[in-house]
Amino acid sequence: MENLTLTGLLNKAALEFPTRRALSVSGKLDLTHSQLQHLVDHAASLLLASGIHPGDVVALSFPNTIEFVVMFLAVIRCRAIAAPLNQAYTAEEFEFYLSDSESKLLITPKEGLQPAQSAASKLKLPQVTAALSDGASSISIGNSVSTDSNSESVKELVNDPSDVALFLHTSGTTSRPKGVPLTQLNLASSVRNIKSVYRLSESDSTVLVLPLFHVHGLIAGLLSSLVSGAAATLPSAGRFSASTFWSDMRAYNATWYTAVPTIHQIILDRHLSKPEPSYPKLRFIRSCSAPLAPIVLARLEESFGAPVLEAYAMTEASHLMASNPLPEDGGHKAGSVGRPVGQEMSVLDENGVPQKEGVTGEVCIRGPNVTKGYKNNPEANKVAFQFGWFHTGDLGFLDSDGYLHLVGRIKELINRGGEKISPIEVDAVLLLHPDVAQAVAFGVPDDKYGEEINCAIIPREESNIDEAEVLQFCKKNLAAFKVPKKVFITDALPKTATGKIQRRLVAEHFLAQISTAKVPKFGA
Repeated sequence: MENLTLTGLLNKAALEFPTRRALSVSGKLDLTHSQLQHLVDHAASLLLASGIHPGDVVALSFPNTIEFVVMFLAVIRCRAIAAPLNQAYTAEEFEFYLSDSESKLLITPKEGLQPAQSAASKLKLPQVTAALSDGASSISIGNSVSTDSNSESVKELVNDPSDVALFLHTSGTTSRPKGVPLTQLNLASSVRNIKSVYRLSESDSTVLVLPLFHVHGLIAGLLSSLVSGAAATLPSAGRFSASTFWSDMRAYNATWYTAVPTIHQIILDRHLSKPEPSYPKLRFIRSCSAPLAPIVLARLEESFGAPVLEAYAMTEASHLMASNPLPEDGGHKAGSVGRPVGQEMSVLDENGVPQKEGVTGEVCIRGPNVTKGYKNNPEANKVAFQFGWFHTGDLGFLDSDGYLHLVGRIKELINRGGEKISPIEVDAVLLLHPDVAQAVAFGVPDDKYGEEINCAIIPREESNIDEAEVLQFCKKNLAAFKVPKKVFITDALPKTATGKIQRRLVAEHFLAQISTAKVPKFGA
């Protein structure tokens, strides 16, 4: 049972590595695995005393803080369900997520969070704050104080593999966000897969740069480290900062980090403009959540002297589905997102028939890390869960070595006069231009071809690149039918909270500006 639940794996790590550092806040606080476990049990006792029962959903909205980590782990220790929420949501968004998850309690930092609290009040949802004591020996939830009887009741609780532990929503980049329930077994399977493929151990350390309300930062960065007996460091500001990233990495002897392509690009840009006096020796750098352009991968490896391992993941699979392995296990293959990790993977046609090596189809998976279905969404389940597989909505093919190559999202492929064009391929070419910092291609309606290709770019600082130069570069490096018809030059692109570019929103924004001479800035 211990290896089939996330809480069991965490307990095991705390027993094996009680005095090793588990979690730090940069420059402020260090906790060992034993100390963290004590805080979690203490917080769980408070939740039980407050009336939280198995199966209750508890919403959490915090920056990346010790309080969030402790309360998240305490909620699932109580056999309740944690629903982490982005602090940047509006009151209306909080109302949707709190209602859709059927939350029974909202927990926020001691300073409060007005939009979330307003939404909770409107829904008549109980709300409390959580704060760590000055000595970090205990945590308070409102005015609650732990008792010995409550502590004993925590010890009597046994987490079951079938317990739903985490409730997240899909990013909603192409449709309404869907609720994804993930069980203790789902989470345990995923962290074991991540630990295995990257050979994480008690000797490893990382700095968390991604928000912990998202599956990438939460599972790949935090939970996989804790289960491995390794250490994770939270930035002192509670969020990623390019100016302090490398000093934190050096100070806490980091051996790896994981990020989305946008953050990798920010780290690279800072390296070019303000290089550090020295860089830590890393075992690997990991990229996930969006395609990493080959040129960016090459620049990362050259700049920081570590292999870059691209991975493929989704919320519905408790994050990891495929990854390029470490060099000693085969290494990165150009253009791929790696081999399947810990589950079955197949490429199916529209009739559910597996495709041969090299033949493109929809990427489908099944395994113990995969959710059994979306909550209260039978129509979505009919599409996503059929033929015994979870259908990812991504197109790709498997090569002779078992590596997966992604072509693009089915809904994002551009159909230009019958020619199917992957916007990922166009992105990669645009990023080869030395004056292009970020780029995204997208389809727009066209009377003649049905769809035509447009793109938006963010130039590098002090660059004077214009549309004509971009188009000329594309004509040299792309087949004629793949060359964008129009180029928008801007200073920002709409992204999710984790840095994923939303093609649909990019297309909508720039289509609205075609009739004007000026493209307004995002957020202006």
